[in-house]
Amino acid sequence: MSTSMNTQPFEEYESQVRSYCRNFPTVFTTAKGSFLYDEDGKEYIDFFCGAGGLNYGHNNEYIKEKVLEYLQSDGVMHALDMYTAPKREFLEFYEEKILKPRGLNYKIQFPGPTGTNAVEAALKLARKVTGRNNVFAMMGGFHGMTLGSLALTTDASSRAGAGVPLYHVTHIPAPYMFPELDTIHYMETLLTDDHSGVEKPAAIVLETVQADGGINPFPVEWLQRVRTLCDKYDILMIVDDIQVGCARTGWFFSFERAGIVPDIVTQSKSIGGYGMPFALVLIKPELDIWSPGEHNGTFRGYQLSMVAAKAGLEVMLNERVEDKVRGQEKIIAQYMDEITALDPARVRTRGIGFIWGVDLYHCDPEGKASKQVLDLCFQNGLIVERVGRGNAVVKVMPDLLIDEATLRRGLDILKNAVAQVLGK
Repeated sequence: MSTSMNTQPFEEYESQVRSYCRNFPTVFTTAKGSFLYDEDGKEYIDFFCGAGGLNYGHNNEYIKEKVLEYLQSDGVMHALDMYTAPKREFLEFYEEKILKPRGLNYKIQFPGPTGTNAVEAALKLARKVTGRNNVFAMMGGFHGMTLGSLALTTDASSRAGAGVPLYHVTHIPAPYMFPELDTIHYMETLLTDDHSGVEKPAAIVLETVQADGGINPFPVEWLQRVRTLCDKYDILMIVDDIQVGCARTGWFFSFERAGIVPDIVTQSKSIGGYGMPFALVLIKPELDIWSPGEHNGTFRGYQLSMVAAKAGLEVMLNERVEDKVRGQEKIIAQYMDEITALDPARVRTRGIGFIWGVDLYHCDPEGKASKQVLDLCFQNGLIVERVGRGNAVVKVMPDLLIDEATLRRGLDILKNAVAQVLGK
């Protein structure tokens, strides 16, 4: 047996809950830039990128240098939320280089190291500020696996693990689901009709691009109308930017393309710079009514993440990643057009920036066709994942620093895999 296929310890000792490894039956050992390598030395182009946690690729040299420098300096590693030099440097950099140039004024909360921590904090604060329990969330959204975040999430298999009822959320059809339905008018009707049976929400929570929901970018006009609706009815707008933020859409914040300013923004995944666990909640100053320690967490002050995060932002700015993504988006879009052209009746493609989906639902709503594509890609040295209804959408998420030749090579593997599954 190949050493890379020695998965017995995982199968024998690790919980059945493991998931991603089931699609990629090899043991990875090293990674660099756009590539993963297994125990046999086989190379894989990574179009998964830690589900958005590795926007700047694997083991970026600049970030690694800053991390190693800090480790070698015996800098504080764990400090809860005490004052530290890395936190000060991160806060100052984020304010001066990210928020101010965009005309944004937010307080920064460190809620804990993961995306769901950030979402839970945002929900608690919205409910505290407004005194209301209910929130609106979009069908097709994914926001995390802890109970509050899971209540927002609509994926049935994810919700099945809760073990308790998931309350205080009204799910609204996403704008792509029923083209004939004006979802903004629908929400306004829920708010104004005294027979709607729906309580006024504390917040409307959304991703501007649904990722795990099947790669669905929301229209700019629709996002703008949500902002107007929230203002009209004194509802907070929360944008979950955990997976599609940090320049993946071609803007650092995915909502920038709509020219709107949410009341609360959640960030995680790639804000950690190096794949480090890190999360932020951005709060309009007038909403920052927390009492000291009212929301806390042991690992909300992981200093190495702050070092890596600042370095990651420096890479993003120095490499002009936003411009790069908007420029090279055209390459991915062209390939997607070619993939659609293989079978326009059964294949749909959509996306923005460096997040795209190949929708094979009309080939097989149960996801067998998308699984075949995933397997063929893996066999040929490309890592992709599946999302959406029935897991029928192949998700394409290259790192944002990928060179054009590698990008094209990965897209060629993907196109050939789709063609093979379609019998083209």
